[in-house]
Amino acid sequence: METPPVNPVGEKDTSQPQQQWEKNLDLTTQIRQQPRDPPTEILELRVSPDPDSQILENPQETEKLATGLEGDSDKSHGSASEVPEPLQASDLWYCPDGSFVKKIIIRGHGLDKPKLGSRCRVQAFGFTLGSGLPEGWRELTMGLGPWREETWGELIEKCLESMCQGEQAELQLPGRSGPPIRLTLASFTQGRDSWELEATEKETLAREERARGTEFFRAGNPELAARCYGRALRLLLTLPPPGSPERTVLHANLAACQLLLGQPHLAAQSCDRVLEREPGHLKALYRRGVAQAALGNLEKATADLKKVLAVDPKNRAAQEELGKVIIQGKKQDAGLAQGLRKMFG
Repeated sequence: METPPVNPVGEKDTSQPQQQWEKNLDLTTQIRQQPRDPPTEILELRVSPDPDSQILENPQETEKLATGLEGDSDKSHGSASEVPEPLQASDLWYCPDGSFVKKIIIRGHGLDKPKLGSRCRVQAFGFTLGSGLPEGWRELTMGLGPWREETWGELIEKCLESMCQGEQAELQLPGRSGPPIRLTLASFTQGRDSWELEATEKETLAREERARGTEFFRAGNPELAARCYGRALRLLLTLPPPGSPERTVLHANLAACQLLLGQPHLAAQSCDRVLEREPGHLKALYRRGVAQAALGNLEKATADLKKVLAVDPKNRAAQEELGKVIIQGKKQDAGLAQGLRKMFG
């Protein structure tokens, strides 16, 4: 440090206060540079239990979780991972089968999701009257129980498979008017992924689902039958190549249900899966022909139905369907010709 200049006679000497101020500044800098340990009690409060192995016991805490309330900001000591983050484009999730779109309202925490055998504590609102789902809290076990056969069962199960603990979401169903369905997953116990099951376990569960689906189909309930066939297929999809031959039968049966449910587009896709493995599968060819006719693809429908009749000329169902397609084609041609005459006449 340089020596301060000597003050002229009569002026006040300020060197001593200046030196004292510099010492204080150095001392303050040293104090600020010293590492400070965070208070132990705050660290202990931020430790949260394993969310995947516990069911919430405290109803007050459950209600807070369901509504997204964290309490007053100056009193909350929850971990930073539990604070809801701003919504992004990734907060929209489209179910692969197109049955619904999920919009995350409150993000959950952790990465684990309910699996086969997980006991989930859920809350649902917005289902139509008569759906059979009572609004409020209830426990559901993934993959097990009669609740899966309810009209709302498959929808909730597919949604829960994509949710984290503490998540709250809205579900939009195609063609459904009115307010969206709201679903909250408060907690769930540890389960098992389908890939964690042995191949024999998967095949056994798939056979059980197929048998139940066939019972529903014969009883005149293609909707429940389709759910059972779909669950069986999801189990078998994780088997190593070449996969189970049971998949062919399941896709063919699913196509029959989808035709009865007025879903020709899905039925055609299911038949495609069958014909990829067995190009000469007559039932799949016939059902795809029916689906293509319903979609207005008359040339494709004709081609499939003629393949059936080439192998089985006495197939009355294929004969009748082909006759309908031919009549429909003639009507289309007549309509087109009339339109052209009006345009150029």
